[in-house]
Amino acid sequence: MNAFRLSGDMTHLLSVVVLLLKIYTIKSCAGVSLKTQELYALVFAARYLDLFVHFISLYNTVMKLVFLASSFSIVWYMRRHKIVRRTYDKDHDTFRHHFLVLPCLALALLINEKFTFREVMWAFSIYLEAVAILPQLVLLQRTRNIDNLTGQYVFFLGAYRVLYILNWIYRYFTEPHFVHWISWIAGIVQTLLYADFFYYYIISWKNNVKLELPA
Repeated sequence: MNAFRLSGDMTHLLSVVVLLLKIYTIKSCAGVSLKTQELYALVFAARYLDLFVHFISLYNTVMKLVFLASSFSIVWYMRRHKIVRRTYDKDHDTFRHHFLVLPCLALALLINEKFTFREVMWAFSIYLEAVAILPQLVLLQRTRNIDNLTGQYVFFLGAYRVLYILNWIYRYFTEPHFVHWISWIAGIVQTLLYADFFYYYIISWKNNVKLELPA
């Protein structure tokens, strides 16, 4: 654990809190992609298969439970809650996210750290997380109607990955034999996908204007 890792975890957690705040208090999921939320639920389900068989620390276990519970809770609210589901923009959230799942699974079968079920699922979750934000970014570009909470959610989600990259750089120079090419390459790809959003988010914040993405 180091400052970059802890900051990354807290930023990731903050992104979830912001989204839950929007859904639970405002009873709205307008501007939020259900496709992305379903992908994240799949990411956490595949990654945390070791939850009850491999104990690392209380902190690690609690964070796993929080992300699992929150991701499936968000999906449930967007699909089943009688008020929240009415605000879901299914007409614009049409990204075919299943086309992301199969290639990520195939890549995990080919490129993994060890060919076991849990390790393949871990690699699958890493690859899928790298592209899971795509339906959300496409939805924001299509609607161009980005409220503050949705914008903050996506920003914090991207910032978490940037902080994790700084964590990897720090650990590379301070820990012997710290090499994780799968996480590194997927993390860089994921961060690059946020680059355009980061640019327009910072511009809107600097000029104190409403955030809009080019169509």
